[in-house]
Amino acid sequence: MISGVLRGLTAVLHGRARRALDHGYARLRWGGDLPALARHFGTDKWDEHWYAQHYQTFFAPLRGRRLRLLEIGVGGYEDPRRGGASLRMWKAFFPRARIVGVDISDKRPQDEERIRTVVGSQDDEGFLKDLSAQEGPFDIVIDDGSHLNRHVIRSFEILFPLLAENGFYVVEDLQTSYWREFGGAPAEDREAPTSMNYFKALADTMNYREFHPRPADWQPHPLGRHIVALHFFHNLVFVEKGRNDEPSNRNDARGS
Repeated sequence: MISGVLRGLTAVLHGRARRALDHGYARLRWGGDLPALARHFGTDKWDEHWYAQHYQTFFAPLRGRRLRLLEIGVGGYEDPRRGGASLRMWKAFFPRARIVGVDISDKRPQDEERIRTVVGSQDDEGFLKDLSAQEGPFDIVIDDGSHLNRHVIRSFEILFPLLAENGFYVVEDLQTSYWREFGGAPAEDREAPTSMNYFKALADTMNYREFHPRPADWQPHPLGRHIVALHFFHNLVFVEKGRNDEPSNRNDARGS
């Protein structure tokens, strides 16, 4: 039994040593090129999906900062030896960042310097709040988790208020908004509780000062005052956090 444990530990250490060498090589060759890093590390953020080009646009100005990045979904399903490709991509792209991955399966063999994985569910409020208190506030949160619509919305409502000011919250694979097996609905069903319907409605909340007329006891959406931009791409949305207190240009709506 002891020899089996030692063999497992040796394999983990050898794996980490190989990844450390690979990380150094990738950083030297492609450091600031996210599509190239995504391809090198084998994440589906390039070639299968085309997300890396959009991450490049928004995250390139942040490369040199000491960031805290959380990604929901480590990959590799239940196998602890698989997954972690995008975590390693982020580590190479952000040389001063702390990277945290959340998964419902144990992914500790993917841990290494500046990368930590944690077991938990993305719709568990207590777990997410505790994680944010321990490792946050996060500057970037990326949801590449279950893609169930109810999970996507729940995670956002828990984590976005805890996101650092001027941070980014990104949701991938929004195509499941239209897939019934993930809780989706046809695009023409505007009332269905899908991820796309939710984020499209948030676009309205950014303009809360323009809602007119409205009841005397009306209050804006609790997140509306903290969303300064939403950027939609194919199956992808970026939500930017900041102070949204720009006044209306209607005289009768100012100050509300």
